[in-house]
Amino acid sequence: MSALRVRVPASSANLGPGFDALGMALSLHLEMGIDDGSSLPEFAKVIDDSHPSLAAFRHAGGTGNVWVRSVIPMGRGLGFSGAARVAGVVLGYVQRNGKESLIADRKELLRLSTELEGHPDNVAASLVGGVTASTGGEVVKLPLGFDPAFIAWVPDTQTSTEKSRTAIASTIPLADVVFNIGHTALLMAAFAAGDIAVLREATKDRMHQDVRFAASPNSHEAFEAALATDAWCTWLSGSGPTVGVLCAKSDAVRIAGQLPKSGLTHILDIDHEGAVFI
Repeated sequence: MSALRVRVPASSANLGPGFDALGMALSLHLEMGIDDGSSLPEFAKVIDDSHPSLAAFRHAGGTGNVWVRSVIPMGRGLGFSGAARVAGVVLGYVQRNGKESLIADRKELLRLSTELEGHPDNVAASLVGGVTASTGGEVVKLPLGFDPAFIAWVPDTQTSTEKSRTAIASTIPLADVVFNIGHTALLMAAFAAGDIAVLREATKDRMHQDVRFAASPNSHEAFEAALATDAWCTWLSGSGPTVGVLCAKSDAVRIAGQLPKSGLTHILDIDHEGAVFI
């Protein structure tokens, strides 16, 4: 087992109305492996107790030293901590139980990852890939009726997820709760049916985005700029400050060029594999 190496995708959470429940895995990756004393992969670093991947590795019963390399930006709303924790949990669990446990024990891996992350949206997507709905310890991978590009508009600022969550009201008006439930259901149906025409309506939110945009005006500017294009839809990725934009692959470069220059754009695919050994 000394040669174990796991690759885990980044993710975008909430997708607008699906607060703490919906996630989308993306083609930016974090890799983690057992340090067996041989030369490390390029750009990899042996990590210490301050890294969330090592805490997750120990939480799942892993032993020994480990290394990590990642291109997922930290604190930007692209699920770095979720990917790091999934990688650590999967690596530690599989070290003890064998590679077949990655498939056989996905529910337990989700439970362990969610314990550490606090909510399942990012970790579920990073674990199983694709677009996921997760709550109550269960995860379902949604069928997709299209193959879009995902544009991540990423500013040079960070957001604290915990601080961002405390800004959200502890009570939500019933009308807003019903709005988000309905729009989440509409969004899931649109994904399955490939109904691009309803995506802009389906990704509207009344629970968290306005509060978070108030603290990140550049992100709101990028959000409005995306809506001014012919992109299918846009949302605040997780707690931000990244803004996610869904569009046809043939339009991605042009739409990315219309977003504010105050952030970098990354044109990504949906990662359909989730956590895998390489």
